[in-house]
Amino acid sequence: MHRSSSQPGRHMLDGTVRVLLAEALIVPTGLLAAAFLTRRLGPEGFGLFTLAVSLVSWIEATMPAVFGRATIKLVGEADDWRPVGGLVTRLHLLASVAIAILLWLLASPIATSLGEPALAPYLQLLAVEIPLLGLTAAHRHILIGVGGFRERALAVAARRVSRLLFIVVLVELGLSVSGAILGSIGATLVELAVSRYYVRPPLLRYAHFPARRLWSYVKPLLLFAVLRRAYDRLDLFALTALGGTAAQAGLYGAAQSLTGTPSSLVASSQPLLLATLSRLLSVGDSAAANQIARDAMRAIVLLLPFAAMTVGMASEVVALVFGDAFAAAAPLLAILIFRTLGMALLGVTASILTAAGRPGLTVALTAPMLPLAIGGHLLLIPWLGPIGAALVTTFGAGIGLLGGVLAVHRVLGVAPPAATLARSLAVCGLAYALTVAWPTPDLWVLVKLVLVGLAILVSFVLLGEFSRRELGALSSALGHRTRA
Repeated sequence: MHRSSSQPGRHMLDGTVRVLLAEALIVPTGLLAAAFLTRRLGPEGFGLFTLAVSLVSWIEATMPAVFGRATIKLVGEADDWRPVGGLVTRLHLLASVAIAILLWLLASPIATSLGEPALAPYLQLLAVEIPLLGLTAAHRHILIGVGGFRERALAVAARRVSRLLFIVVLVELGLSVSGAILGSIGATLVELAVSRYYVRPPLLRYAHFPARRLWSYVKPLLLFAVLRRAYDRLDLFALTALGGTAAQAGLYGAAQSLTGTPSSLVASSQPLLLATLSRLLSVGDSAAANQIARDAMRAIVLLLPFAAMTVGMASEVVALVFGDAFAAAAPLLAILIFRTLGMALLGVTASILTAAGRPGLTVALTAPMLPLAIGGHLLLIPWLGPIGAALVTTFGAGIGLLGGVLAVHRVLGVAPPAATLARSLAVCGLAYALTVAWPTPDLWVLVKLVLVGLAILVSFVLLGEFSRRELGALSSALGHRTRA
């Protein structure tokens, strides 16, 4: 399959809505699975399961950093995706088999080093899943590259739901921790089966594709991913290393966790942007590509009032989620929410530059952020503690997003609309004023979130931010998704 659309913007919006809803299933299914396992396995069994799965989850999260963006880019612009798809799938399989063998052999030493010898057989069992994860990742990226956004969402939803069902059935059959792990493996097989139903890259039959071209994208994009991941983890590490207490680290981690979900949801839409732009630019439709790139950056700017809303009710959100003992995390959340937006816009600009054939610029954007952040942390953390760490990492994200926007403007000649920024800043004031003027206790915070969020959207409509075409496209995407 290689889906084209006469309305690429609407196709991407529809796909984004579907993928976001599918990814959001991790919240209810994850909570239900955790609640079930804690009761059936007990603290010790659940702890072993969590340790084992955390290690494999890290491996799973690393795979997209190596081949993900490059695969989506090259598949998206190819007339025939099978040669590059076959090459990438075989590379995923070879790398994941090697990692699986290594994990199998090192399972006992790893378990011993963690002080949990009983962990070893569970790690060996999970090693079986790693090649499946590699194949699934390859199919996932190919699906996105060919424009199969709906199919990608279906595969994600199938995995989320089947994981919960498999875990419950197998653990109830008396398989304990092994049953929970087998349930996870079964869910990966389900996603692979659904994905392979729609795209079938050749696993054994050789199809020529110049590996040099693949590596010309893999190398800079892998370096970009490594630098970005290091930047994401630097603030908490620096706080601890520069004299921060365990309590301060806990407060900082709590504030970070509240920004994690919106960050993940925004990040899940970036591969769809990369695929759409790559396809448009490959056929010479630069006008449509530029419009979508502009709208993608504009969408992040439109999130500014929601950040202002978070600032105004940070103390209430922290109290609801963590309790009064974590009250000191509120000012950290009020700062870090802007870091989340900054990194989101940086990710969007990186996708745009990659689609435009300039992956090296993504490294140029992120490389200065790390040394600047290190210097800032050394200066401010001893003086301001956790607040200093939050200020430095947020400022660094601001530098990165500014560089990204300037780079996109230089390459494509587009930037976020100034009028959108002006409206967003005006609505920021309204959102902040509403949240501060309306103090809410306990679960009423959730009602306040919904109502202020609606007020933000209505304000944008009244200010003329959205055209009738855009409102119609969004209504169509949401309405069609609801009927489906």
